[in-house]
Amino acid sequence: MTDDEQTVEPAEPPLWPVPRSGPWWIVAFVTLVVCSNIGAIFTSSLATHHPGIFIGLSARNRNLFLTVPSDLGLPAWAAIATVRLAASAVVCHYLGRAYGDRALRWFWRFMGMPQEQVAKFESNFAKAEWAVVPVFVGSNIVWVLSGAARTQWRRLAPLAAVGLVGRLALLWWLGNAFRDQVESVLDFLNRFQYPIIGITLVIVIATNVRNFRSGS
Repeated sequence: MTDDEQTVEPAEPPLWPVPRSGPWWIVAFVTLVVCSNIGAIFTSSLATHHPGIFIGLSARNRNLFLTVPSDLGLPAWAAIATVRLAASAVVCHYLGRAYGDRALRWFWRFMGMPQEQVAKFESNFAKAEWAVVPVFVGSNIVWVLSGAARTQWRRLAPLAAVGLVGRLALLWWLGNAFRDQVESVLDFLNRFQYPIIGITLVIVIATNVRNFRSGS
């Protein structure tokens, strides 16, 4: 056996093998991002005329707050919000589980997440997930972290349920406490919906282009 043959080592498998379902989780995540962008662009129209579709596209705190005075009612409002937030949680968790640190890097590179913020979340997640998951139940990066950390759903589900109930209860209360102000905002959005749609479209496109360039 020659020296060259002695120094040859077998190729090591990837540190984080990607399952076959990995690309599908990417597709699902991109679909959710597109839905969120559509919701943002058409906020002025959807928030006033189609509140259910609006929070179905994106259940951000702002969107949930704006739709409290609508005719949806608490059961429908809470159900749609729960389904949308749960969809994001599942997709982002399995994206993190499939791609690990790569998924985290995608967030700060392409989604405008500061690298320092991601690193801080990552380093503190394992020891503080009992508090982070309920408080940031609507945060995509938290769910990616939970997947990268391989946290089991039997631990995540109760934490997420507590956080979700608390968040929806708070937003419903705030929306009703400031109903007059919210309705004034909705009236403004309705009266100037077409200029607002145009402005929002430019902002969304510019933000996505900036994030893409920062990651390239």
